[in-house]
Amino acid sequence: MADIAIIGAGSWGTALSTVLAHNGHKVTVWSILEGEVDMLRNKREHVTKLPGVIIPASVEFTTDMEIAIKGKELIVMAVPSPFIRSTARSMREQVPRGQLMAVVSKGIEEETLLTQTDIVKEEIPWAAVTALSGPSHAEEVGRALPTTVVAGADTLEIAEKIQGYFMNGVFRVYTSTDLLGIELGGSLKNVIALAAGMADGLGFGDNTKAALITRGIAEIARLAIAMGADYRTLSGLSGIGDLIVTCASRHSRNRKAGMLIGQGYTMDEAMAEVKMVVEGVYSAKAALALAKKYGVDMPIVEQVNKVLFDGESARDAVMELMLREKKTES
Repeated sequence: MADIAIIGAGSWGTALSTVLAHNGHKVTVWSILEGEVDMLRNKREHVTKLPGVIIPASVEFTTDMEIAIKGKELIVMAVPSPFIRSTARSMREQVPRGQLMAVVSKGIEEETLLTQTDIVKEEIPWAAVTALSGPSHAEEVGRALPTTVVAGADTLEIAEKIQGYFMNGVFRVYTSTDLLGIELGGSLKNVIALAAGMADGLGFGDNTKAALITRGIAEIARLAIAMGADYRTLSGLSGIGDLIVTCASRHSRNRKAGMLIGQGYTMDEAMAEVKMVVEGVYSAKAALALAKKYGVDMPIVEQVNKVLFDGESARDAVMELMLREKKTES
């Protein structure tokens, strides 16, 4: 049995607390919100973000960061991507040298173009930082439906440690040393999912969705390879796997926000309606900046940015994609 902290009590942090508790680990979940902690303690359920998922009685909750992380074998970073840096910075003085950390949020920081693990490494350079990613909606993980993910780290030995903590009969964990590829796939698929949602909101069909998924993974792979990632990673769980589920699932926040935009909502109205952080909105500008930095053509990402930030209609964005110059598929 391991002593594990989860930093962040949203839907994903809550779902992972059930996985780890059922694996026999001692789990402490931290939230900055006193009301959220009181709800989780008293209801044993996140009634707003993960209703119907009952949290094991052994899981503890706190707003005290020191209590949460002191003496823990593993710290799981589950705060939304816009808050990963500030949270890491606030806890850095309490994190011991060599501390094992698993980042489960997905996104690219707009100002620095850093991935989530790179942000944590920058703030806490003495920690051993890993990532856990893949097609894994919290709503299904919390209900113990079969799910498969990948644990990424700089070394296979560290990735296997993460695999050991999380893996069970319904939560299968593979390992990889392509940390960059895992994070790029997990981050950029949210931008493509916004486009897929827009197509749904416009009333388009399965042909459109399939085109966005396949051309989307081509865009993601081009950038990932240019940045030094392994192309095979983008064919796996954190690439095409995560892209499919995020573009198609009713649980996907990014797809839902895109669908609302396709129906005529503004970006701000769509985010307010979703009521949770829409990671793709925060990664879209960074994805476009990376494309320009590495000289990679990413037309879907470009059109998503135009809709989100330049006032272009979703319908016009689709027409621009359809009427691009003739090309050979690659």
